[in-house]
Amino acid sequence: MKRHQLSKEEITEVLLNTEVGRIATLNEDGYPYIVPVHFVIYEEKIYIHGLIKGQKISNLLRDNKVCFEVDEMGAIIPDNENVCDTNTAFRSVIMHGTASMIDDIGLKKDILQTIVNKYTPQLSHLTFPEKMMKATGIIEIQIEACTGKYYR
Repeated sequence: MKRHQLSKEEITEVLLNTEVGRIATLNEDGYPYIVPVHFVIYEEKIYIHGLIKGQKISNLLRDNKVCFEVDEMGAIIPDNENVCDTNTAFRSVIMHGTASMIDDIGLKKDILQTIVNKYTPQLSHLTFPEKMMKATGIIEIQIEACTGKYYR
């Protein structure tokens, strides 16, 4: 797969256009725990919003090493001679990094606005109620390693 590497620009394009990512953390018993999430890339970091409590939050507070993955599946590419050579067009990005919870209100508002702009731009003129700001958690992933692959 070394010949099917995405460029940095292609990786950014996948991250900007993909709606669902998956964050993997480690449970207390050592088993991976993976969750689909909405996310944004902002200043070369991944940000995820959600509740301030839960299994993924408990996991990353105990062990901040995480994996984050996004993918785009394209068409099935059949091989009419050998069924085992049938393939799928795709682009995927996998990152390893460290995660932390964001407390800075200014950054929190910027991230939430970026999330609204990505997923519900028609609501981007609305403000965030203070009560919701307190109840919303923002995970920041500092990217340490990133690979992108494709097949066409």
